[in-house]
Amino acid sequence: MNKEPEKITTIMVVDDIPANLKLLQIMLQAKGYQVLTFPNGKMALNAAAKNLPDLILLDINMPEMDGFEVCERLKADEALKEIPVLFISALSETADKVKAFSVGGVDYVTKPFQFDEVHARVETHLHLRRLQLELKRYNLHLEELVKEKVQEISASQLATIHAVTKLAESRDDETGHHIERTQTFSMALAEKMRKNPRYAGSINDSFVENIYNASPLHDIGKVGISDNILLKPGKLTPDELEVMKTHAMIGANTLIAARHKYPKNAFINMGIAIARSHHEKWDGSGYPDGLVSEDIPLSARIMAVSDVYDALRAKRHYKTAFTHEKSCEIIMEGAGQHFDPAVIHAFTAIEAEFADIHNRMDA
Repeated sequence: MNKEPEKITTIMVVDDIPANLKLLQIMLQAKGYQVLTFPNGKMALNAAAKNLPDLILLDINMPEMDGFEVCERLKADEALKEIPVLFISALSETADKVKAFSVGGVDYVTKPFQFDEVHARVETHLHLRRLQLELKRYNLHLEELVKEKVQEISASQLATIHAVTKLAESRDDETGHHIERTQTFSMALAEKMRKNPRYAGSINDSFVENIYNASPLHDIGKVGISDNILLKPGKLTPDELEVMKTHAMIGANTLIAARHKYPKNAFINMGIAIARSHHEKWDGSGYPDGLVSEDIPLSARIMAVSDVYDALRAKRHYKTAFTHEKSCEIIMEGAGQHFDPAVIHAFTAIEAEFADIHNRMDA
């Protein structure tokens, strides 16, 4: 396997005295460095922007722009700020040296210099720079590995949750793909509502992603409802209806138990809100808490419309499937009573998309 050729280390020397430039160029080239020489700061800055050097040897006393200003401009440039700057100057006052370090220099050599000292300091700072770059690459690689592992874990968790919700759904879903349709409906509504400035602070990419992933949890509590009620072919008695209603709290409490381990997990928190509150109604007549208007979590208000639309379109043993037009009519009539008017406004704007989703995903 052929090794990549080693990159030649490039050192930039900036000094307005030609003799100094020539001397440093000869000495550094003899040590195997590529050397770029410039008589003023402006030329050096332009050249550095086009081809980053590995290190800069910088004089201070130069016309037009002194070394301090050159270094300040380097450090102010995002692309150039990491280049090590080694000042090499005839100024020997402590104040000058302190200023050199304050503007971003990493070292200071006083003229007249001994080249062995210059070379030793150059080697030291190049070595440090190589270590910094290696650490940066390592951290970037580590970050990518962590991100990949988090995504892998997240994907496996979502797959497990999806399997559990599909298991719960299979007990009473006669149409198939209810989960997939309602999560797609909910995402479409959220995407539409985020364009409304009123929701700019509450509906963002994270909200849209979470409502898509959390909406399948809305009926997970039905695993706790007995078959004789859940699968009853006729109308439920008042007592049976009360039992059926408990699925909202069963689902929420199950997820609350999971939240104890992950209290800041936005996905779980939204899942709790949806499971508990998707049967709440805008006018306060819903369950389990009788919440009114915006006291109902936004995610649950969105889920309510998605869930009801899909239920209306579905054929059940106790009802025929309604058409898209009839389903829309029923939902729109519920604005301000059953449903949040803002969600219905978004639904009205994209109702044709709901029809397409249902037709595409119908079993």
